Amino acid sequence: MKKKHPEPDKAYKNMEFINSPDARTIRILAEFLEPMQRFRKHNIYDTLVFFGSARTISPHDAQEKLKNVQDRIAQSEATNPDPALQEELENAKNQVFLSRYYQEATELAKRLTEWSKSLDSIYRFVVCSGGGPGMMEAANKGALEAGGKSIGLNISLPMEQVSNPFITPELNFEFHYFFMRKFWLIYLAKGLVIFPGGFGTLDELFETLTLIQTEKVKKKIPIVIYGSEYWDQVINLDVMVNYGLISKADRELVQFCDTVDEAFLYIKNELTRIYLDNE
Repeated sequence: MKKKHPEPDKAYKNMEFINSPDARTIRILAEFLEPMQRFRKHNIYDTLVFFGSARTISPHDAQEKLKNVQDRIAQSEATNPDPALQEELENAKNQVFLSRYYQEATELAKRLTEWSKSLDSIYRFVVCSGGGPGMMEAANKGALEAGGKSIGLNISLPMEQVSNPFITPELNFEFHYFFMRKFWLIYLAKGLVIFPGGFGTLDELFETLTLIQTEKVKKKIPIVIYGSEYWDQVINLDVMVNYGLISKADRELVQFCDTVDEAFLYIKNELTRIYLDNE
């Protein structure tokens, strides 16, 4: 009697293969198709995307951090002054300054979610973030406080990036590939809000502007850059216009705002004009 061999695994069940370099295209395709299926299942067809630093903390946490450093400095000066604490103190003060944007992102996301819920259509302009802590957490938190859904497009990183607890569970995504995450951040976006951030935020802002400028993205997307006190120190689009490196029309792709009221009214009015009045 012939000995029966065990049945081999099908290729798509062979995890050693699926996780190998040879199957990279399959993994990329999965990060395109699985989110598409999930968005359709939950009737998500357009979003409002919030960008900003993962390192920003809430006002309460920032004040606690500052007080902790100040207490340690007071103790240190009584015994042996520690110069390193002065640098830590400056960082803590900067965190307090930036924490106001955490609070304002929460409030803006809350107000936009309340407005979107008042529309006749369900699940319009759903708040979406990169899914991590900081400004992303603030946006998801605001949407939750308004009783709405919110999306988190998280990515696996060696540090910083852990899904925040305010994302709607069924709309919590985990990406491996940055470019697929960026695709989904922009593909459904009908509006963007750019809060203070670092390399990642600048990358997301300027890639989006490049796609719009080159008409690779043809839809109209109101873009708010929030917080002139920070951004005026980081970017100067008027200089680019003066040197002829971007046009005046390119400069008008963004709107700088400094208050929740200003940003809310601009986004609401633009979305109404561009999308809702024509429905």
